[in-house]
Amino acid sequence: MAVLFDPELAPLLGADGHLPAVVPERLTPAALRERFLAPPAWEPEVAVERFLQQGDPLPASVLVPLVMRDAPTVLLTRRMPHLRAHAGQISFPGGRVEPADPDPVHTALREAHEEIGLPGDQVEVIGSLPTYTTGTGFVVTPVVGLVEPRLSLQPDPSEVEEIFEVPLSFLMTPAHHQRRGIAFGGRQLEFFAMPWRPAPTDAREYFIWGATAAMLRNLYRFLAA
Repeated sequence: MAVLFDPELAPLLGADGHLPAVVPERLTPAALRERFLAPPAWEPEVAVERFLQQGDPLPASVLVPLVMRDAPTVLLTRRMPHLRAHAGQISFPGGRVEPADPDPVHTALREAHEEIGLPGDQVEVIGSLPTYTTGTGFVVTPVVGLVEPRLSLQPDPSEVEEIFEVPLSFLMTPAHHQRRGIAFGGRQLEFFAMPWRPAPTDAREYFIWGATAAMLRNLYRFLAA
């Protein structure tokens, strides 16, 4: 389903610079494992998209791959521009649950292997976040996994245009979490966006928004709680 508005042109409503960033000590492999083993009391900030949704959502899973470099990163993909659904958007590897999938973890690992060539045995699954229901009709389980930095990935050319990494510390800093809004269907719709450039002078900008940004925001809330 095509997006009926350009999210990059949506007015900026503000950012959350008043909220603290997640401290680096909480972003180490040991700290991340411990957080999922003994989660704090918390609530996801965004759970359901309020636009375009019709009927009962289908189950799906995504892998939230945290690459354990000296400074951890989040591995993301840019989808091919010709796709019918989410064309050109930035997303986690993932997709809908297939009948043979025994659980959401299997779905996330299978899809990551199919989309970017990431073997399941190179992912240490440490837990999941609460489900997120998209406006395009999916109830998504974000499966969080730690990935060794020695990666040899191969994007599926029919689905994935690019694989890239964003510093986890950048995404866990609310000052980088833009709140944007647009009038749609007679009401005001708001969403998160997290634009990122590899370098301040880099012409490339990765506009992370929608479900991907919302799930990252929920990860922030979980790690900051």
